[in-house]
Amino acid sequence: MVPSEDPFLYLSRAGCPDNVIAHCHVVHDLACQYAATRFVDRELVSWGAALHDIGRSKTHSLAHAQIGADICRAYGLPEEVARIVERHIGAGMTAEECKAEGLKPIDCIPKSPEEKIVAHADNLVRGTIVISLKERLDITKNTLTEIIVRRIAALADEVGHL
Repeated sequence: MVPSEDPFLYLSRAGCPDNVIAHCHVVHDLACQYAATRFVDRELVSWGAALHDIGRSKTHSLAHAQIGADICRAYGLPEEVARIVERHIGAGMTAEECKAEGLKPIDCIPKSPEEKIVAHADNLVRGTIVISLKERLDITKNTLTEIIVRRIAALADEVGHL
């Protein structure tokens, strides 16, 4: 059960910069739009989307997802929220990919529908602007491996469109 208070208060409490909080608001709103049309735990999507970048209070590297999950756990938030935060990067990372990036070698591929919705919504928000899947794929083709680009596209196909 998630707390009754506003999840965005946790971002401020953790020390997230204003631009990160603004980004989280946009991802939250988009993820909640997706959740509204699906049989998912909407409260869990709301919390996970609001807090997905809480780890950016400590770092802007890929490690922000795992660090953010640890912050959520330290705050006593439900494990389901921490897993959304931990697994939101792109379309997730395998334990081997995490290890290759110097992260804890744990499976960070989104599995639950709620995890997938938040990861997909985050992929469609650049800063505070909602972008198309084509724009996201064009951006990632220049910076990520082909397997990760394909994983992002497959996640979009699985989650669907609004």
